[in-house]
Amino acid sequence: MPPTNPARRRALTDAAIALLASSGVHGLTHRAVEKEADLPPGTASNYFRDRETLLVAAAERVVELHHTDTGQATDQATDRPATLDDLLTESLFTAATTLRDRYLAIFELQLESVRRPALASALAGLGEAAVRITAGQHDKLGLTLPREKIPTLIALYGGALFTLVTAPPETVDRDVVQTLVRTILNGCASREEKT
Repeated sequence: MPPTNPARRRALTDAAIALLASSGVHGLTHRAVEKEADLPPGTASNYFRDRETLLVAAAERVVELHHTDTGQATDQATDRPATLDDLLTESLFTAATTLRDRYLAIFELQLESVRRPALASALAGLGEAAVRITAGQHDKLGLTLPREKIPTLIALYGGALFTLVTAPPETVDRDVVQTLVRTILNGCASREEKT
């Protein structure tokens, strides 16, 4: 049975996320995670018996962090009314800058999940909950994008995010992000809404 120290487990999974962002999936080893977390040799293998278990744990931690951040962003947005344009710009800019490493790790994990069913299952929490959470946020904030457009919004947002986090960081600014957001929203608008 693996050790149950939640703080140490979080330190290991957070180190795994950092390594995924900096070195990719091939740079993720037990020894590299221990070094990144500043923990003694053997610690990671005590918690995660093999590489796949470590990848799944990193994916579960990413999903947990994502849901926590999403909830906090919704609560903050409720405190200060804003347009969908403003909310998406802030969300995408934060994801591409402050949370850039996390999203690089997510993209690494998503690509690897094509070959690893256990990892795909762990990441399903991101995709399955995205529409439900986004629809709930829109309801809570009084936004008017029709529900049937939300999957399109999420797909376009994800593509824009991939483009931004893989671009040189110095090229990402609010103006670039806002232009992308306006294009996304234009793509989600129906023909009647555009006229």
